[in-house]
Amino acid sequence: MVSPPHEAMHRIFQHDPGLFSRVSRFLGVDIPTPVKATALPTDLTETNPVERRVDTLLRFETAEQGPFLLAIEAQGRKHPDKPASWAYYTAYLWSKYRLPTALLVVCQDHATAKWAQQSVSCGPPQMPTLTLRPMVAGPHNMPVITDPEEARADLALASLAAITHAAEPVVDAILKALSTALRDEPKDIASPLIEFTAQGLGKNPAKHLWRNLVAVDLSFYKSYLAEEVREEVRKEVREEVQREVRQEVREEVQREVRQEVREEVQREVRQEVREEVQREVRQEVREEARVKDRAEDILFVLEQRGLDISDDVRSRITGCTDPELLRLWLARALAAPKAEKVFEDA
Repeated sequence: MVSPPHEAMHRIFQHDPGLFSRVSRFLGVDIPTPVKATALPTDLTETNPVERRVDTLLRFETAEQGPFLLAIEAQGRKHPDKPASWAYYTAYLWSKYRLPTALLVVCQDHATAKWAQQSVSCGPPQMPTLTLRPMVAGPHNMPVITDPEEARADLALASLAAITHAAEPVVDAILKALSTALRDEPKDIASPLIEFTAQGLGKNPAKHLWRNLVAVDLSFYKSYLAEEVREEVRKEVREEVQREVRQEVREEVQREVRQEVREEVQREVRQEVREEVQREVRQEVREEARVKDRAEDILFVLEQRGLDISDDVRSRITGCTDPELLRLWLARALAAPKAEKVFEDA
């Protein structure tokens, strides 16, 4: 699955085909300004079942050198199979259209750019049948546009500069310049460039800055970027409100001395409290049962000995909650001549 940065790195040339002639000066090549640019089908599949697609394919018409083709590939990382695929693309296009074919690889990091611009030959070293020499646009040669006026002069180039420097510290300054330049542009011009820039930034931290700049500087602009910012703010506000409501409820409960448990209390906490209370109640019930049993034992011994048990004696024994005292009374009940003697010296 292709990533948003991958799509942005080549589709921006479909959006503005003339961008390549302006980029070429940073690549060290002299490309005539095209008088016409046409996007061609990107499917390079032949009759065999292997599907091959170049990312973007453009046909340029120039007054000085005639037509030529430009295949554009977005490359996010090193891949050992890519040079062979690129060689196939250029050879196939040359054969199919019979036009000079150039290859531009767009990268976002220095290591990938350095790898992509290396010349690769097929055939033995002494017989380089076909040599591939891609042009590479990346953070090593794309301009750093931090002046809003410079960005305004070429918005597409400024957007490409932000995309190729997405992981570089300088991208923040580029984005601020670009957002300022787009502020006064019509929506049909600003909207695609905002989207390309957002896609090109991918998951880099700079994407958050770009979304904020779009939401603030381009308040008229309604897109998924603005919606993302609104959703994030809505989530933050909701959490703040929840905290405030919980605090208000807590204070209300404290004032009214109520024992209500709110739904917002975590299930884990309620379970822990319930288990703790169960242990305490269980222990209390056990103690009550022991006291009751001991009182019944005292009465049973007195009855078995045939002693008369008055209501006062019975009430005093059953009303006692001290297990140690009941233990003493039980010992005395075994030999006391009268039931009342159980309490003597107690």
